[in-house]
Amino acid sequence: MIKDLLVFWSIILTLSCQKVAVNEANATSLECRNICDYDLNESGLTATGWTKQFEDNFSTNLAQWNIWTGGAYNNEYQLYQSNNLSIQNGILSINVRRENVSGPTLPTDPTLKNFEFTSGRIESKVNFSANLSTPKVRMAARLKLPAGLGMWPAWWSYGDPWPTQGEIDIMEARGNEPFKYQTAYWYGRRAGVNTASNTEGFITSSVSLTDCFHVYEVIWSKDSLTYMLDGQTVIIKTGGTISNFYKKIERLVLNVAVGGNFTGNPLSSTIVPGTMQIDWVKVFTHS
Repeated sequence: MIKDLLVFWSIILTLSCQKVAVNEANATSLECRNICDYDLNESGLTATGWTKQFEDNFSTNLAQWNIWTGGAYNNEYQLYQSNNLSIQNGILSINVRRENVSGPTLPTDPTLKNFEFTSGRIESKVNFSANLSTPKVRMAARLKLPAGLGMWPAWWSYGDPWPTQGEIDIMEARGNEPFKYQTAYWYGRRAGVNTASNTEGFITSSVSLTDCFHVYEVIWSKDSLTYMLDGQTVIIKTGGTISNFYKKIERLVLNVAVGGNFTGNPLSSTIVPGTMQIDWVKVFTHS
């Protein structure tokens, strides 16, 4: 398994992270010491050449985002709707609720479907690209993850048609594993056909990701994806199909799915609804 992983990426660790035993299929696990309620040193970034291209501090509304309405993929249980999104005191909350509702099967499929849960998903109206003019794109969000079995919070980017523009999973987590989250990426030359494999990497934090805020980042460049947690590099992925989505166009996504393949498809009766809180989202570029 380790040989297979090395074919697809190289992993560079900072002193804050320690490699531990591989315990997931097609994945590696890293253990890191992190800071509860960490915040980004933005002045430090700009002083080293980073330019801010996008920011939302969620002080007023969701004017910079499109709101997903309908079900989703991956055998998830939720209906996404605007009612599950709320802003208060500069914090966007994505609230998962147990409720029986009917809604579109997908935003592209108006066929009505019954759902046992509701949640929220937003996608940025602005797109981003690592290309010749902006060879490095740094996507960051300050999040407090939801606790609870069946919660599947995610912070990621992608473009249409999936996966021809690439997908970068900056953070995916399971609510019943509060010290752990996953990074990954996906790509394919044909719509609906992913050809990237063995791309997952699991990060274990020394402090709970559901008890306080943490900053999750990725630096997207031509040949690498550099993932960061609380200002520390936790994993760098190279090789594989990463270079294929250089110059592609992606938008930002924040959502909380319920159940589904990633959580092991738990019985709906065992699911514990939770809330993901988002303090801010920022994107920087570097020449």
